Amino acid sequence: MKSAIVTGASSGIGLEISRLLLELDYKVYGISRYTKPKQIEHDKFVAVSSDLSEEKDWKPKVEAILKEEKELSLLVNNAGIGALGLHEEIEYNRLRKLLELNFCLPILLTRLCLRRIKENAGLILNISSTSALKASPIGAAYGASKAGLTSFGQSIFEEVRKTGTRVVNIHPDITRTHFFDELNFQESEDRETFLLPEDIADVVKFIIERKKELVITDITIKPQKHRLDKKRHNKELTE
Repeated sequence: MKSAIVTGASSGIGLEISRLLLELDYKVYGISRYTKPKQIEHDKFVAVSSDLSEEKDWKPKVEAILKEEKELSLLVNNAGIGALGLHEEIEYNRLRKLLELNFCLPILLTRLCLRRIKENAGLILNISSTSALKASPIGAAYGASKAGLTSFGQSIFEEVRKTGTRVVNIHPDITRTHFFDELNFQESEDRETFLLPEDIADVVKFIIERKKELVITDITIKPQKHRLDKKRHNKELTE
């Protein structure tokens, strides 16, 4: 049975991608800090509770999965957090955690899983961000972490393409998830200004269903309009 690992699978984009993969008959190992999400009741979903910012916690659990799963063919590097504000004002430990989750984790996790995925001519999906593609004032570290992830994905594809393995960077713009819960900004209420996690899952389905000899290495998804609202002062930020 084909199997997949999805990080940050308990909510948002990771949850919707997990649902999609179950529909496509994958066995899904959903790794997140929370226990099994109530929204998924499926015998092919295996919830793996782990602090993904701590390698000593998640690494042995992934190694156990690899020992058991010879058919692992899909890795979704989705877990991540944000930090918006002037760089000098963002809490130091928040920045460290951001870099661990957004940049170090996918690189190290890919290192552990890559040989198995190559053996199965599989697929690696990196959930990056439009922030990776431009200057990101008030989000410098976040943008840098995602730019690093995108560059990593592009380079790894060149390493593994001869094995039939695909690597795709997905760059979503503002998406309605828990991403903004701990930030001073949030998506606008205007439906044309944000994406839904289901939209990203639809793109993942599109990628999976492409013929093997065609590889989309990078894909960007945006809502029709761009706007963020500042929570504290209800001040709109428009591009």
